[in-house]
Amino acid sequence: MKKALILGALMLTNTVAAEKLTIERIYASPSLDGSSPRNLQVAPDGQRVTYLQGKQSDYERLDLWEYNIASGASRLLFDSDDLSSGEETLSDEEKARRERMRLSGSGIVSYQWSADGKALLFPMGGDVFYHQLGKPGARQLLDTEAFETDIKLSPKGNYISFIRDQNLYIKHIGSGKETAITTKGGGNIKYGMAEFVAQEEMNRMTGYWWSPDESYIAFTEVDEAPVEVITRSEIYADEIKMIEQKYPKAGTPNVTIKLAVQNIESGDRQWIDTGKEQDIYIARGKWMPDSEHFTYQWQSRDQQQLELRSYNVNNQQQKLVLKEQSDTWVNLHDDFTFLADGKHFIWASERDGFKHLYLFSNEGKLIRQLTAGEWVVDELEAVNDKTGQVYFTGRMDTPLERHLYVTDLEGSKPQRLTDRDGMHGISFSRDASIYVDSSSTANRPTQVSLHSADGKQLTWLEENALDENHPLTPYLSDWVEPEFGTITNDDGIDLHYRLYKPAELKGKHPVIVYLYGGPHAQVVNNAWGGNRGLLMQHWVSKGYVVFSIDNRGSNYRGKAFEEPIYKAMGSVEVDDQVSGVKFLHTLPYVDKERIGVYGHSYGGYMTLMSMFKAGDYFKAGVSGAPVTTWRLYDTHYTERYMGNPNTDSDAYEASSVFPYAEGLQGPLLIYHGMADDNVLFTHSTKLYKHLQDAAKPFEVMDYPGKKHSIRGKQTGIHLYHTITNFFDRHFDVK
Repeated sequence: MKKALILGALMLTNTVAAEKLTIERIYASPSLDGSSPRNLQVAPDGQRVTYLQGKQSDYERLDLWEYNIASGASRLLFDSDDLSSGEETLSDEEKARRERMRLSGSGIVSYQWSADGKALLFPMGGDVFYHQLGKPGARQLLDTEAFETDIKLSPKGNYISFIRDQNLYIKHIGSGKETAITTKGGGNIKYGMAEFVAQEEMNRMTGYWWSPDESYIAFTEVDEAPVEVITRSEIYADEIKMIEQKYPKAGTPNVTIKLAVQNIESGDRQWIDTGKEQDIYIARGKWMPDSEHFTYQWQSRDQQQLELRSYNVNNQQQKLVLKEQSDTWVNLHDDFTFLADGKHFIWASERDGFKHLYLFSNEGKLIRQLTAGEWVVDELEAVNDKTGQVYFTGRMDTPLERHLYVTDLEGSKPQRLTDRDGMHGISFSRDASIYVDSSSTANRPTQVSLHSADGKQLTWLEENALDENHPLTPYLSDWVEPEFGTITNDDGIDLHYRLYKPAELKGKHPVIVYLYGGPHAQVVNNAWGGNRGLLMQHWVSKGYVVFSIDNRGSNYRGKAFEEPIYKAMGSVEVDDQVSGVKFLHTLPYVDKERIGVYGHSYGGYMTLMSMFKAGDYFKAGVSGAPVTTWRLYDTHYTERYMGNPNTDSDAYEASSVFPYAEGLQGPLLIYHGMADDNVLFTHSTKLYKHLQDAAKPFEVMDYPGKKHSIRGKQTGIHLYHTITNFFDRHFDVK
């Protein structure tokens, strides 16, 4: 089907004038992705699907839409410009929160349904709007000068809850009565808020949890007093801000965190005893359906132990439900759900070396393993409590594609439900009777369809067909489909690669190796690449070969494939990337004297290590926002993979880029956002000084006011030109 779609679209170029894909066009509107709805949700009543979609005139300005399943009609629910015009002024806390949630764009960037499906809530610009189905308009529920964050609807839809000035509040929607759950937040004390590493590294974006019956709310108290203050500069075009930030560098103290449960009606508060050891993490919180037991995931500082604990609000007793252990680290996940029978739950574990689903009793007794094999589950998507069917996405067929499968509580052999190639993102209805499927391939932008639970397609929500009206169609005559394959490294391990080669091969071609290389990530997959994928098409049209390989340490190949980087970052990853270049050397159309490397974040780190340690293979490099020494990065991420620098100093020294900088041979460009609060700008400035002291020439492009993601259309155009011009100059490409 993939081939037919592309070939059909290519035939259209006989009637649609072909155009050259420029960097400017990549960032222009309408988006070359076509119609790409975001945040698709099936309403709890199963009668409609809601989603966010950018405007034709500005794909980054998002509005809220709905698709009515019965009528087959789509309509605009709320135009963001009608609710708030002009530039949004976000608080620093909200800016950082959106950066860590990877929320981009403006307007309506998120929303949520009430559990009964009768109302919608969507924050916007520090306020929050509430819409009841069947009634016109949306009501603004908060009207204060303060900027509220982490705004939620309560489970029964009677309240909203939010954080204001580091305190937790609730507001009854019907009466308008507002109640402060906490009042002592401020300074180092934060209530109901996720600390920096919880947001950035644990994917825990909240610090409070409603009980299902709305009688209790559990929340964290975070004390940042132990965390070291770093003074960093945020350099803007016309000013320099000196920021004092609580940033827990590897080996330094974390926050002190406590857990409480409060009765909404009486205000009585219970503090949960998390144990004598205070240097720990609270990774997750979740209530059992009975609203009597609050469960939380306790993680040791070294991340080699993860405990699921249950606290009873009636007798104030708690117990250990289950424990996960590893000699390296235990990966966190969100694949944990209680069944409606009130007696069991499903939990994901890597205890057999691959992430799989397990059925437990609520007492912690293992009933059975539900999935098994040398492949990984991505996510637990839904459970039909009436039929016992369990729906999950995973890589049973290939690590390069994510598909939807169904099994049951007896652990029957999984059956695949998705029939289109590529990567599938799934959103089920509350009763698991229907689902929305957002799928794409490397050659086909995202398509969105509605399906019954057996996989049968009911309708397209957005076919996004590559017809004469699609924005991408004028560029398809020059489109290059990537080749996927595997090579075997020196240790006998198969590595997956993706290769783009120019349509017309003339002599020897230069190569750009695009990489990331770090844990919990995958570069080589059959998925639409967005702007970066379009940039690769631009490079190929200029005569470049573009190559990527997923080294050991990356995701979706099982724990054994990840673990070689333990206390050894920057070692096997480089070895595997060199194996990829050795493969390139065997291709008759590759110029081995013109092989460059480019990556951002961990990929920036990998670019440096590749240039410094393997300069015979990588002749030029672009390093974006790189980590240069893991001693400067945060506790939770770094210590998970590298141990503690206070006890593993040699490992940290060996994983730093500085001992290898003398090996730099070819041209190097480093770029960084000058207000980056994740990989601090200090990482690059330390390297600038080190290379200057070693009299090693290099190039720099820094971005005033930009954070880690270097966002912004014009900035993106500038960055893509900067990277491309660098390789063009040094590889003599016209």
